Amino acid sequence: MYIPNKIKKIFSKPVTFEDSLRIKPISSQFGFDRGTPIDRYYIEKFLQKHAPQIKGNVLEISESTYSIKFGNQITSFEILHFDDSNRKATIIGDLTDTTTLPENKIDCFICTQTFNFIYEVRKAIAGSYHLLKSGGVLLATVSGLSQISRYDMDRWGDYWRFTDISAKRLFEECFGNANVEIETFGNVLAAKAFLDGLAVEDLPESTLLDAVDKDYQITIGIKAVKKVI
Repeated sequence: MYIPNKIKKIFSKPVTFEDSLRIKPISSQFGFDRGTPIDRYYIEKFLQKHAPQIKGNVLEISESTYSIKFGNQITSFEILHFDDSNRKATIIGDLTDTTTLPENKIDCFICTQTFNFIYEVRKAIAGSYHLLKSGGVLLATVSGLSQISRYDMDRWGDYWRFTDISAKRLFEECFGNANVEIETFGNVLAAKAFLDGLAVEDLPESTLLDAVDKDYQITIGIKAVKKVI
């Protein structure tokens, strides 16, 4: 999902939560134009929990925002991009093509909201495994309940929505059954607010987002460890 470098927060119209028959969202920008998107709240909660694993040679897609924010004893930052248009990129490659990727190089790969937009998702998971050192950790998040990301759809495609069981099976195929942990985030209030494009700041209390109902999976967190060889 594309994240603008600078987000202008707009709170010109307070939310009343009373108009349940509205057919258009309050925001079509995932809440970026109002404050902190609800799925970002969950992504950061997941990464904060696993911050001790964000160490050594750490890789992210396009930028190092989360590596810097949550990193612990990082020795080097790596950035993966699919072409040379990103001057900060240290690895130019395609997750679905292991011939374009270095092998056994990364201690921790932070890959948030990416697999939804890759059609050959099994190959992308294999590419992530290929990048990791023995014992290396993939910290990934994917969307469960979400609107279409129009930015991505119009450029390379928005293909998938996941559940905890589909994510678990996909990643276990590559990493092994004992090496994958799945966590879900979301509840019905959070799902309605997220689909309406509300931001965390629109809610009376952010703690309303913390209740977990596995039937309303907004964000799914995946921790996958490459088997120690």
